[in-house]
Amino acid sequence: MIKNLLIVGLGGGAGSILRYLSSLLALKYFGGGFPWATWTVNVSGCLLAGVLFGLWGNATGSTGRLLWLVGFCGGFTTFSAFALENIHCWQMGEYCKMFFYTFASLISGFAAVWLGMAITK
Repeated sequence: MIKNLLIVGLGGGAGSILRYLSSLLALKYFGGGFPWATWTVNVSGCLLAGVLFGLWGNATGSTGRLLWLVGFCGGFTTFSAFALENIHCWQMGEYCKMFFYTFASLISGFAAVWLGMAITK
């Protein structure tokens, strides 16, 4: 268990560092008019997560899956996990669950950010 945690932590740290560097590059080259940094990270993270999931699937004990899919992609963008879960619902024919999860995530996420900001005022 400790080994798996360290593997996930190593991947997550690398993903977080790359996310930060990607954000700096996006701001430098595209400016701040549109959230290009977040968009770029989310889309590229989803692409990478799709490729990695295609390679490893649900092999939960795989060192590569833990390092790259869970750790790196999780540190790079949690949107990739959100997208994978929605695609899984779609593939299983759980369309109502998929739409509810998407809608509930967006609304509750926005509400939680607003609430957190309101608490600090």
